[in-house]
Amino acid sequence: MSIDPEDPRPPFQQVAASLRAAILTRKLEPGNQLPSGAELAKAYGVARMTIQQAIRLLRDEGLVVSQQGRGVFVRERTSRPVGLRPHIERAFSAKNVTIDFAGFGGETLHGALQEPLDKVREGRLSPESVRIRILVPDLSAPMGLPVRADTLSDDPEVRKRMRRIMLRYTQGIEDVVHELENLGLVQSATVKTRVYSVAPMFKLYIINSQEAFFGYYPVKENTVPIGKEKVEIFDLMGRDATLFHHAADEDSESMGSQYIAQSQMWFDSIWENVSREREE
Repeated sequence: MSIDPEDPRPPFQQVAASLRAAILTRKLEPGNQLPSGAELAKAYGVARMTIQQAIRLLRDEGLVVSQQGRGVFVRERTSRPVGLRPHIERAFSAKNVTIDFAGFGGETLHGALQEPLDKVREGRLSPESVRIRILVPDLSAPMGLPVRADTLSDDPEVRKRMRRIMLRYTQGIEDVVHELENLGLVQSATVKTRVYSVAPMFKLYIINSQEAFFGYYPVKENTVPIGKEKVEIFDLMGRDATLFHHAADEDSESMGSQYIAQSQMWFDSIWENVSREREE
């Protein structure tokens, strides 16, 4: 990693070309953190300003994202599906953890939280506060989905079953997060769940107001047990939703930053205006 004095390009373009090649050949994988500016300056034998110019060029190309206080990361391309779990875990390295979820039941979030919460219990992660908001449909009233496959009509028994599943995961999240505060492992731990009268067609996670994951629910035929009967329904299949990643960076006008801002605005508008507390 050195600058070629015979190369007519300015040093910052040479550095950018070297890092670009490492990213495109996947020597630096999506989500990987780049070495610090000081480390790169030493490796390439250039000034810190040269590294900053190179990073700015790569950021403009959408190859990297700068996260304040954390460093520079290879961008998780929005054209590629990505996993939620490692990002949830990384979020818990922050001083104050915030997660906003909008979707159908919270099963994926429940699973993704288990490992970082275990690490908090073990003392390997130590946030000061954790705040989670969960926005799910009001399954006490008729909805457009899920519906019976034979008549495309609402079935109260199907909704009751779905509501039991939703309560299992949302209450599970509440219990394990509140336990952190009860054990004195964090100063503050809150989980709030609210419902609204819309069948969600997508799931959205907003993490530390810096990252968002978005995916559409495919509607598929599914067989569910209702009492002693098996009923065919059209269901929202959360496990089949492909999540895409977006991240804010230091440029408030970038696509990633605007996506995060608009996602947060949408979530807050539903939460504050048309949702209500979930009934037990």
